[in-house]
Amino acid sequence: MTDPTTGPTRAAAQWLADFAAALARGDIDAAVSLFEADSYWRDLVAFTWNIRTQEGAGAIRAMLQARLADTQPTAFALEGEATEADGVVDAWFGFETRVARGRGHLRLRDGKAWTLLTTMTELKGFEEKTGDNRIKGAEHGVHKGRKNWLEKRRDEEAALGYTEQPEVVIIGGGQGGIALGARLRRLGVPTIIVERNAKAGDSWRKRYKSLCLHDPVWYDHLPYMPFPDDWPVFAPKDKIGDWLEMYTKIMELNYWSSTNATKARFDEATQRWEVQVEREGKPVTLRPKQLVFALGVSGYPNVPKVAGAENFLGDQHHSSQHPGPEAYAGKKCVVLGSNNSAHDICAALWEHGADVTMVQRSSTHIAPSQSLMELALGGLYSEQAVKSGIDHHKGDLIFASVPYKIMHTFHIPVYEEMKKRDADLYARLEKAGFLLDFGVDGSGLFMKYLRRGSGYYIDVGASELVANGSIHLKSGVNIERVNERSVTLTDGTELPADLLVYATGYGSMNGWLADLISPEIADKVGKCWGLGSDTPKDPGPWEGELRNMWKPTQVPQLWFHGGNLHQSRHYSQFLALQLKARMEGIDTPVYELAASHHKR
Repeated sequence: MTDPTTGPTRAAAQWLADFAAALARGDIDAAVSLFEADSYWRDLVAFTWNIRTQEGAGAIRAMLQARLADTQPTAFALEGEATEADGVVDAWFGFETRVARGRGHLRLRDGKAWTLLTTMTELKGFEEKTGDNRIKGAEHGVHKGRKNWLEKRRDEEAALGYTEQPEVVIIGGGQGGIALGARLRRLGVPTIIVERNAKAGDSWRKRYKSLCLHDPVWYDHLPYMPFPDDWPVFAPKDKIGDWLEMYTKIMELNYWSSTNATKARFDEATQRWEVQVEREGKPVTLRPKQLVFALGVSGYPNVPKVAGAENFLGDQHHSSQHPGPEAYAGKKCVVLGSNNSAHDICAALWEHGADVTMVQRSSTHIAPSQSLMELALGGLYSEQAVKSGIDHHKGDLIFASVPYKIMHTFHIPVYEEMKKRDADLYARLEKAGFLLDFGVDGSGLFMKYLRRGSGYYIDVGASELVANGSIHLKSGVNIERVNERSVTLTDGTELPADLLVYATGYGSMNGWLADLISPEIADKVGKCWGLGSDTPKDPGPWEGELRNMWKPTQVPQLWFHGGNLHQSRHYSQFLALQLKARMEGIDTPVYELAASHHKR
C-alpha cells in the first residue's frame, strides 16, 4: 500500500485541495495556474450543462469565468489512493455543485493537471430510489379499494400518451432508446419509447443470420442490469434480442412496439412537440416536451444509384435487408463494400456454398478480434480488468477521461503492436490485393469509429477467407453498371451475379429529421457524429466532442442518443440527467452550445 503522506496520493490530494480552495474563493487565476498550458478539462454536464472539452488554459479560464459562480463547486474529496505510471499521476475524486453531485478523474504531470474529467452523477433532491431509498412495493395494512402493482401498471400504460402526456418521447426502441428509457424511468421522468418493430429486440433478430456482437460482453452491459457471468463473450444477435425484450419488461418501460412515427412539429405556443404516430394501425398524437432520436449511430441506408440496377434479374438489397445466406448455395454473389457487414455477409455466404466476390472500393482497417481484445480493450473491459477492480462503470469513466484531441496518441502504440502481432495475416491480405489502412494517423479502429463510424472490420474469421482466396476480391474498383445477370466494374471486369448486396453504410442521423420534421430542422441541427478531425469522412472544423450526441442541439428540446452498447449505457446517464433537470425546472444554462456544421 502506498504511504498516503508521500508519492502520488499526496500529490493528488494537494492538487485537489489547492484547486478546491481557489474555486471556493473565486480565484480563477489561481485555479488555472494549476493546469499545464497544454491541458484539457472534459465536463459531462456538471459545470457546463453540456458535453464539452475545454482545450488549453485559455479555454479553461473562459469556462470558469462564465460558470464558476453559478456552479458553486464544493466538497472535493479524493477517492482511494492515486497511482503513478510513466510520470503521470492518476486519481479519482468526488465533488458537489449547487444542484448536483459528481465524480471526477485527474491526471497530473509534474504537479500540474494534464487532464481533468468532471461528471454529474445525480441531482440533489432527485436521486434514484435505490439502496436505502428504494420503494417498499407493498402497502402493509388494510385499505379498501387498493390496487396492486399490476393494476397500477396497467393504469399507467392506459393513460400515458392518451389522457396524460409524456415528458419525453424517444423515437427508436433499440439498445439506445431502451437504455435511455431505463435511466429516465429510474428518475421518474414519464417517457414513451416508439418502436416500429413488433417486439423489443427485433432490430437485432431481423439482421443476417450470422450476426454476433464483435465487442466483448464486459463492454456491452446495459444500465443497472449486467449480463449474467456466464453470458457469451460475443453474444449472438437473437440472444441480444431476447435480452432487450426481457429488459424492457423488467425495467417497466413504456415501450410502444408496432408504432411508426409519421410526423413531428414543435408547437411554439405550448412549447411542446406534437408527434404523430400510428400505433398498431391507429393514429395517436403525442405531445412531449422533449423529443429524442435514438436510431443507432446512423441514418438511412446508403444505397448507391448504379446504372442498370432496375434491370437486374437476381436479388439485390442493402446489407440492412439481407435475409441470410440460405437461399444462395451454389449462386454467384457480389457484395459491394469491405467493412464489418460486408465481411460477415461474405463469410456466411461462403459457408453456405455460395461463390462470393467482395468489391472493395477503398482501403479498410482490419483489427483481429483477439488482438483487439488483448491490446485495446483488455485493460478496461475484460475478466482480468474486473479482477483488478475495473468494472464497466470505472472502465467507462477511464475511457471518457481521455480528451478526443489527444486520444489518437493513446491508440497509435496499440495498433503499432497489432501490426507486429498480426504481420502474417496483413502480409497475406495485401498479397491477395486487399487495400489495408490503420487510419490516416495510424490510430486504428476506435478513432475511425469516432471520426466517421465506418472504414473497419473486426476480424472474426472472414479475413482468412479473403487472404486465401475463398472469398474472391476485386479491390480499388466500383460497380459501374448492373446488367441483367452480372455487374460491370470500373476496370471493365464483368462478374456474373445472382445476388448483389450493397454493404455501403448509412447516412447521418439528422437525415431522419428531414422526413419526420422538415429539411430546415435537419439542416439547423447539422451533421451528427464525427469530431471535426478533418480526416476522411470527418470534415472540420474541430469540435472536440461527437457532434450533437447526448447534449443540447441547435434545435431546443431536440436530442440525439445512440452509439454502440458501451456508449448507449454510459452517455444515457448524462442525457437522462439533463432531461430530468429540465422537467424539474432546474436552471440549465448551456455553456458553448455547439454550432451546427455540414447539413446532410
